[in-house]
Amino acid sequence: MQTEFTGIPGTPKAPDVAVVVDVMRAFTVAAWAFRRGAERIVFAGTQEEALELKARHPGWLAFQDGAPVPGFDLANSPAMLRSLDVRGRTIVQKTTAGTAGALAVADAGLLLCASFVVAGATAEVLRRARPEAVTFVVTGDGGRAEEDLACAEYIADRVRAADADPAPYLARARCSDGAARLADGVRRGWAGVHPEDMAMCLEADAFPFAMAAARVDGRLVLRPLHDDSPGPGPAGPARPAG
Repeated sequence: MQTEFTGIPGTPKAPDVAVVVDVMRAFTVAAWAFRRGAERIVFAGTQEEALELKARHPGWLAFQDGAPVPGFDLANSPAMLRSLDVRGRTIVQKTTAGTAGALAVADAGLLLCASFVVAGATAEVLRRARPEAVTFVVTGDGGRAEEDLACAEYIADRVRAADADPAPYLARARCSDGAARLADGVRRGWAGVHPEDMAMCLEADAFPFAMAAARVDGRLVLRPLHDDSPGPGPAGPARPAG
């Protein structure tokens, strides 16, 4: 399997297989939302679009990154997510890194969104799909986020060796600029940041599902992909569960 590690692409051409990585914190939040029973996540390109979708669909929730914004239900914190009942709910998510990266490669034949908590399950999907090449999209810091690159490289190594040790990759993520900013936000008491976010973002292989995105009625929709779901073929798209 050939691997390419890149930032969010600026061209409209999508790769055959893409893994979009956002560790701190979009796709850690997404994974925890599915773990707590959310049905699906719809990606929005702007905050205005996210709030419009929420307004048109009573019962939907809206998540965004940065400081809390009126109208949104969560500011991208996995720890704060525990205070919300998301069972059976649809979530609209808009972030400057993770969801932007996914939307940039929305037409990939197989599109997976990943963080450390679903890294092993993501690697297993790739192992079963046996693609010739995989593009890993490193979304943070303009494609230079060490925590996202470390997670991407861990997933690639897990495809080659199921017993790959996550510890060195987690150590790199723990020393990253993204981790430092998150820790600084905790020290400063920033709204939308929880002291437990870091630990929740740096837990490897916590969940048995990957996360696959596909277009549904013109929207890019993310769902959990479990081991017992129909798997993607060598060149075919993922078939999300639920």
